[in-house]
Amino acid sequence: MNGNILLVVLIMIGLLGRSPIITTAACFLLIVKLISFDRFLPAIERRGLEFGLLFLTMGVLVPFASEKITVKDIAAVFRSWPGIIALVGGAVATYMNGKGLDLLKVDPQLIVGLVIGSIFGIIFLRGIPVGPLMAAGITALLLKIVSFFWDKLG
Repeated sequence: MNGNILLVVLIMIGLLGRSPIITTAACFLLIVKLISFDRFLPAIERRGLEFGLLFLTMGVLVPFASEKITVKDIAAVFRSWPGIIALVGGAVATYMNGKGLDLLKVDPQLIVGLVIGSIFGIIFLRGIPVGPLMAAGITALLLKIVSFFWDKLG
């Protein structure tokens, strides 16, 4: 399927699914293609995730910069169950991201399923795409679970 047509389809899916992120991203890429800036697509592909994560991280860190979070708030994290669980959650998430990166190195064609799955999650589950590494990490975990049970049954 022609890339432009696929982008228009993604724009329509984004509009129908009320997903401004998919709609905006597809519009931006369509504009890049239509004004013959295709030469920038590899750079966008290579660095887009990094810039997206940079802006996501900056958004999360704004409360530190605006001094809405104090040293007292940080200390409280280490003294409460929700805070400790959040620390463990952050550590597990980064571990899973690493496993996702390992999986994509071994099986890079899985990115197609991750992208389509992310689009479904955005549109039908009202999710937010925070990165293919977490999706790949969850995929790696699910593959381990399925493999474990498959080996037990077989």
